[in-house]
Amino acid sequence: MGHLPDFIGDLALILITASIATIIFKWLKQPIVLGYIVAGLLAGPYISWLPTVADMGNVSVWADIGVIFLLFGLGLEFSFKKLIDVGGTASIATLINMGSMIVIGYFIGQLLGWSTMDSIFLGGMLSMSSTTIIIKAFNDMGLQKKKFASIVFGMLIVEDIAAIVMMALLSTVAISQHFEGVEMINSVLKLLFFILIWFVVGIYVVPTLLKKLKRYLNDETLLIVSVGLALGMVLFAVHVGFSPALGAFIMGSILAETVEAKRIEHLVEPLRNLFGAVFFVSVGMMINPRVIIDHVDLILLFTGVVLVGRIVFATLGVMASGQSLRVSINAGFSLAQIGEFSFIIATLGMTLGVISDMLYPIIVAVSVITTFTTPYCIQIADPVSAFIEKKIPKKWNRIVTGYAATSYKAVNKQSDWNRLLKSVLTYTAIHFTLSIAVLLLFRNFVTPFIMLHVPDTLGRILSAFATLLVMSPFIQAIVIGRTQTPEFKKVWNHERAINRGAIISLTAVRVVLATVLVLMVLIPLFPRLAVLMVVIALNIVTFVIFSQGLRKQSHEMESHFLRNFNEKQKYEEDKSVILPTVANDLLNKNIHIEEFEVSQLSPSAGKTLRELDFREKTGVNIVAILRGNKKINIPAPDQRIFPFDRIVVAGSDNEIQAFFQLLEERNSWVDKKEDTDGDHHISVSQYIIDSNSSLLGKTIGNSGIREKTECMIIGIDREGESETKLIPSFMFESGDILWLAGEKNKLNDFEENIK
Repeated sequence: MGHLPDFIGDLALILITASIATIIFKWLKQPIVLGYIVAGLLAGPYISWLPTVADMGNVSVWADIGVIFLLFGLGLEFSFKKLIDVGGTASIATLINMGSMIVIGYFIGQLLGWSTMDSIFLGGMLSMSSTTIIIKAFNDMGLQKKKFASIVFGMLIVEDIAAIVMMALLSTVAISQHFEGVEMINSVLKLLFFILIWFVVGIYVVPTLLKKLKRYLNDETLLIVSVGLALGMVLFAVHVGFSPALGAFIMGSILAETVEAKRIEHLVEPLRNLFGAVFFVSVGMMINPRVIIDHVDLILLFTGVVLVGRIVFATLGVMASGQSLRVSINAGFSLAQIGEFSFIIATLGMTLGVISDMLYPIIVAVSVITTFTTPYCIQIADPVSAFIEKKIPKKWNRIVTGYAATSYKAVNKQSDWNRLLKSVLTYTAIHFTLSIAVLLLFRNFVTPFIMLHVPDTLGRILSAFATLLVMSPFIQAIVIGRTQTPEFKKVWNHERAINRGAIISLTAVRVVLATVLVLMVLIPLFPRLAVLMVVIALNIVTFVIFSQGLRKQSHEMESHFLRNFNEKQKYEEDKSVILPTVANDLLNKNIHIEEFEVSQLSPSAGKTLRELDFREKTGVNIVAILRGNKKINIPAPDQRIFPFDRIVVAGSDNEIQAFFQLLEERNSWVDKKEDTDGDHHISVSQYIIDSNSSLLGKTIGNSGIREKTECMIIGIDREGESETKLIPSFMFESGDILWLAGEKNKLNDFEENIK
């Protein structure tokens, strides 16, 4: 070690500058990310009067490793269940916001005379918010419990997965150097195909592997195994033509569904912080101050585009999802910045050599400026929304209140056929994709090996047999999957004959798909016997359908996957982001769900909900109590509170704030940190009382709703008026709309259980 290589010296310089920046920017109470960028600028090759790296190539290597660990860590915090639970609000709002900014960025680049690739990458960079900056701003300003904050967190979740997809597509476009619709569709389908295969196979294999090795997995071994799996997926992703970041994210998201997720995340966090710091310092090292000075006009232009465009389109996106004007404006002003994913996209463009050198420092400068403006944008959101509300005519009141109430389906109007169709189509698509994956695997690897060692005709027969044997459980699932569900039985036994006809037609389509899959195996192996292969294919499909052994195997495989997928939920009761709404009056109150934990020293411990009377004192409804692995939905008034219980409450921003203040005044409860990973599955829906309803003429007190359905009435609409102060003697009338809170499956079965 007499002579240290430049590789080690450069890493030492990066970490020393990063550590100094961390201390200084923490002291200044500024985001650490900005400190890393400033440190990189000072230690970069463009500042000659300070020590600098010996080889920028070394920095590029460390930066690539940093991106891998950043995306792996992001995957560990991600959850496919979380993506589903954030619902339509976040998805619609993000689609409108990101799509609009990508288009605007592209056209601005074209108007400036930039190349197509510069314009495309510019649009991608302008479309990404900064999760780090937003979370810090919300924490500093005490806004984590606001309803708009929950929506923003949901949008950030959708943005993260959209960014991963964008990076994969940008890599494809950059390599091909042209943008064609058909090629882009092929790239999207290829990406979705591999993501689905990786996820399904990963969930099927990885949790089982970790469970079997659990007794050998101390912290050291688990860390090595986790990082090894991540890097293995990185190699595989690169091999099939995707970015390393995609592979790291996918493996992180697979491990996030295991019971070891929190432990792995804790072990990987130091590595992620270390290499993340290296990445952000490398971002600063690529900034040429001369370029910033020469392009101040472009920096100001893009800063204005971000501040105006992201505020406007994020606001419109949230409004389009059905939220009120005030919530939408608050969310829009919170997203008025670009951040770390923009750096990653810029780094991708630089690595591939498809964007101009001047674009990188310009985007970083815009990010720095918008980071400092974020808190001020959040502060002025309320005055802006108040001003706009005053100017809007009363006939446009729906804009102010939002229309989310109309998006809730009445639980007694939901269609069994719609649920069945959605279930069957999803189930069929997944198993069809798995069948194609098996087909490609055998065609590219197994069949060539067999044909090399077995005589021609026999080799073809053996190849076909092996391929179809592995595909057969998936083929059977395609044809008869989801035929034992309650929805299927209800639709089949319905008095309307058209229902059976529709099911028979749907089954025929599934049989055709299965036959096509078999022909895709047989015809390439026996091209001269196409007619005979069709007959053989139909016989194979018939055998697969009626084979009890294959049916059992298919069911066991599905059960194994679902056990692995839901195993984490058995150990953790986390918090989900849901967006309940109760008519126009309640929309204005911004009702949402929050969670609090009971301290072991709480004087409230041991008392009943009736004694504590939180609803009367603060206005919140106690929706659930989480006690270890036990969940008490819609607790009765005589339910007692115990230390370490987690209380899930529903209320408006003001009511929840009053509840929090009441607890803080007692100095006896601990507020649970904001966490968007969870999954209570508690939602809000409506039940319309008609002339045939079993509730007609009953009162709340004698209806038995709480006992029979485990749901809670949180509001009633009658003749355009909303009632939330409910008493046991309130009598139901025809036309009443009951707003119910409860678990999704309980809401779906509400009408059956209330009879």
